Amino acid sequence: MLRKILIANRGEIAVRIIRACAEMGIRSVAIYTEADRFGLHVKKADESYFIGSEPIAGYLNIYALVDLAAATGCDAIHPGYGFLSENAQFARVCKERGIIFIGPEADVIERMGDKTQARQAMITAGIPVTPGTEGNLENVEQALEAAEKIGYPIMLKATSGGGGRGIRRCDSSAELVKNYERVISEATKAFGSADVFLEKCVVNPRHIEVQILADSHGNTIHLYERDCSIQRRNQKLIEIAPSPQLDEAQRQYLGGLAVLAAKAVSYTNAGTIEFLLDENDRFYFMEMNTRVQVEHTITEAITGIDIVEEQIRIAAGLTLRFKQHEISRRGYAIQFRINAEDPQNDFLPSFGRISRYYAPGGPGVRTDTAIYTGYEIPPFYDSMLAKVIVNAMTWEDVIKRGERSLKDMGLFGIKTTIPYYLEILKHDDFQKANFNTGFIEKYPELIHYSNKLQPAELAKVIAAAMAAHTGL
Repeated sequence: MLRKILIANRGEIAVRIIRACAEMGIRSVAIYTEADRFGLHVKKADESYFIGSEPIAGYLNIYALVDLAAATGCDAIHPGYGFLSENAQFARVCKERGIIFIGPEADVIERMGDKTQARQAMITAGIPVTPGTEGNLENVEQALEAAEKIGYPIMLKATSGGGGRGIRRCDSSAELVKNYERVISEATKAFGSADVFLEKCVVNPRHIEVQILADSHGNTIHLYERDCSIQRRNQKLIEIAPSPQLDEAQRQYLGGLAVLAAKAVSYTNAGTIEFLLDENDRFYFMEMNTRVQVEHTITEAITGIDIVEEQIRIAAGLTLRFKQHEISRRGYAIQFRINAEDPQNDFLPSFGRISRYYAPGGPGVRTDTAIYTGYEIPPFYDSMLAKVIVNAMTWEDVIKRGERSLKDMGLFGIKTTIPYYLEILKHDDFQKANFNTGFIEKYPELIHYSNKLQPAELAKVIAAAMAAHTGL
């Protein structure tokens, strides 16, 4: 088993990995820039090291991170998600220096990170994919010609990267011309590659993904699916496991496809195969994420399997502890991404000091976060502050638990997406599990919620007003 792991990340996912290490008796090493000096992951790790004043550059310095891991006696590096988690060069440098990279092999990361290569691998394996170009586009003229053959609407996509960036829907040739250079610019800035391709747009699909685990001994299993259809501009907001929109036959079929896809590319460690489900109940491969997902928590809630612990065990060369027939699911789980954003102001980021915070509790409630009362949210990173995860035996009960938990959560001093999520939970279509990726756009009125203060916060405002009035 591994003895010491450097966590090449920050925030809640770093805290999550630190907790897994603690349960496994493994020492954890955190890293931080000046902006994260007072981060919770810095406080919780067994050791913490400063990696520079630049808020982002330190987390992306491959050679400095591997050197630090070697200097501090680490066996392995866990990349978390984001930053270098899907960087093949990072995995290669780790291997060259004798440090275990907790993830798949570098060539697999490279192959599956290139969407055109990933599509071709799936076609070869017999996995259904959406119609699209066989390779990358050379120019806008080639894009226009391909779009005419495929038929509008089409999706123009960056070949590298992910996270909903470098993607534009085009409903006409004029929109394709308008977006072509824009997507290339986004792709170059975000992923360092100008390569783009296009594929048929599946209008308002359901976004369904499957969690897989694979060891280095040829064993691959799936941990059922997650429904990520509630999203805005390709950014996931609410995730559900399992999907309340699938029947058992679809569930088994999709799990089998995911295992086949992973085996086709000799995948190891934890990964996610993402699919689109169209209005005719046809599944299409979308992409593979070669890392732990933000929403891994809900799969853990319904299966009882610690995915981060399994990642570490697999990286240590151990065999999977579970066979497919031993994996069972129980009830439903929902994850809410609590973002520091103002939904009523076009989701503008709301950075600043958290004046007061307390987590929701009670049966079937989990909160993954790195915030605390008095924490100053740095403006340099993703706006996600916390993940609230709830689980219950029925779909109706998990919705009620979600509503209770969001109301139970106290997070003051900034704007968050909590009140918006409460409106979504109350909507009839959501409660009937009748939604797709167009849900947010279909119901813009949900943004017009009341900003009424909670009783405790209202009392603070009244007290402050009275003190000002009396001159006290």
